[in-house]
Amino acid sequence: MPGGLNDEGRQTLFAVITVILAAFLAGCIDAIAGGGGLIQLPAMLAACPEAPLAGLFGTNKFASVWGTGRAAASYARHVRLPWRPLAAAVAAAAVGSCGGAWLATRVPDEWLRAVVPVLLLLVLVSTLRHKNLGAVHAPRYAGRSEAAVAAAGTAAIGFYDGLVGPGTGSFLVFLFVRVLGYDFLHASAAAKVVNIVTNLAALVVFVPGGHIRWPLAIAMAVANVAGSGVGTRLALRRGSGLVRAVFIAVVSALLLKTGYDALVRSG
Repeated sequence: MPGGLNDEGRQTLFAVITVILAAFLAGCIDAIAGGGGLIQLPAMLAACPEAPLAGLFGTNKFASVWGTGRAAASYARHVRLPWRPLAAAVAAAAVGSCGGAWLATRVPDEWLRAVVPVLLLLVLVSTLRHKNLGAVHAPRYAGRSEAAVAAAGTAAIGFYDGLVGPGTGSFLVFLFVRVLGYDFLHASAAAKVVNIVTNLAALVVFVPGGHIRWPLAIAMAVANVAGSGVGTRLALRRGSGLVRAVFIAVVSALLLKTGYDALVRSG
């Protein structure tokens, strides 16, 4: 039809709408318990199969960092966060992420990818076994001890994020719950603050390298922020119970995905 879309145009429009909707849902899930990358990046890979991977990764990170930032700001207004240990955690995560990214350019990571499902299984089993885990906010450390433990944990997770990546948000939440004694709501809020830095560290590489598809990235960022707002409000209203439930669902999905990926690679 004159002035209408041809088949290719309709397919492109459908793909863009699908990716934007995925960005909204990813922002919502990520704001509650992390794991938005399970939705957003696969949707982009399916919608843009011919696009360069670096461009998709960069666009994904650009969209995600805005949603994560929105969630962190919202949590900070309603949840009291320990900013001193978080500052140490953020700095350690940045150093760890840079170290992991550097190592990723020099060594194969197949062995670590095979370990990821095992780590996720341990996280899931520990969460399910301890029914009250993360129900009460009772920090186990204070002052310099809390800062030191948080920094050590986020340095290791940041290193993993730079080297491999899947499940970083979930590992951060588990660190704050299991090791530091936070409830799930405070843990999710703290994890968002750290996750902003790991995303920005990646963008330092992607933006100068031209690996951002700007029109799509901006549309996705708007959708991700909107979804993040919905997810944060749900988490704040429903509390740690909702965050725990979504966390278990996300870790289970990550376990299945990374386990399948490891089997495919080994085969």
